[in-house]
Amino acid sequence: MAPPLTRVTRFAPAPTGLLHLGHVVNAIYVWGRGRRLGARVLLRIEDHDRQRSRPALETALLDDLDWLGFVPDLFPTDEFRRGACASRQRDRQETYQAVAESLIARELVYGCGCSRQDLSAARAAGLAGDGGRCRDAGLSPAPGLAWRLRCDDTVERFEDGLHGLVEQHPFREHGDVVIRDRLGNWTYQFAVVVDDYAQGIDVVIRGDDLLASTGQQIALARTIGRSIPAHFLHHPLAMKSPGRKLSKSDGDTGIRTLRANGWEPSQVIGRAAYMVGLTTETTTISASSVANLFV
Repeated sequence: MAPPLTRVTRFAPAPTGLLHLGHVVNAIYVWGRGRRLGARVLLRIEDHDRQRSRPALETALLDDLDWLGFVPDLFPTDEFRRGACASRQRDRQETYQAVAESLIARELVYGCGCSRQDLSAARAAGLAGDGGRCRDAGLSPAPGLAWRLRCDDTVERFEDGLHGLVEQHPFREHGDVVIRDRLGNWTYQFAVVVDDYAQGIDVVIRGDDLLASTGQQIALARTIGRSIPAHFLHHPLAMKSPGRKLSKSDGDTGIRTLRANGWEPSQVIGRAAYMVGLTTETTTISASSVANLFV
């Protein structure tokens, strides 16, 4: 018997390209493994990158999600179609600003004008963090500068749902995290941590490519007030070839292309499950039955 749905996970695509089989793999884990963990699924549109996000791509991913049959429990697709939505990042700017102002008031944020070359030189010289020479330059966070959060040199240990015990050193590995870039965009690392905390996400299910960010996000969440971190599970990626994961430019794995070629939703989901070893052969799987893959 499935556990009661007392937890919350999320499916959070970015409207910077069309959905592909890699997104379907994540949906299988989010809806399937999430259900086994007793979690409802929240849909979030992560359009923090204003330069690359497109409303037409958001519409397309909502349509593809409906076609596949993955139905969110929180913020269904029609809520996004109606206009402003509390789970779309561009509609949450005041929330990010308020959190940033609280960190600035604590003197934890500084302005950084370093280029990538400057940062590489600073790391080579042994200067603290990715803030390089700006960390102690006294620059206030302002337009045209990156806003960096001063990070402590902590050790973060967490139990990943598939990888087991993981230990990371966020400051040594990433330096001071940028929370807003020079163009005025709230960064992925900042926005996702603020959203997960504010939306009560306690189960984060995502691809292995984001495992390295986890310690940094746990530390950032603690800084903004989250005392109990989320439970993390990082799953295998659908690969285009050995060493190369699928990307939004891979048209032959795009949901739109597969639909145009006559594929049914259950065929697409079955193919995605097969690509990451959840099935031993390509078969048809409906969105409503993906939890059965995790018995």
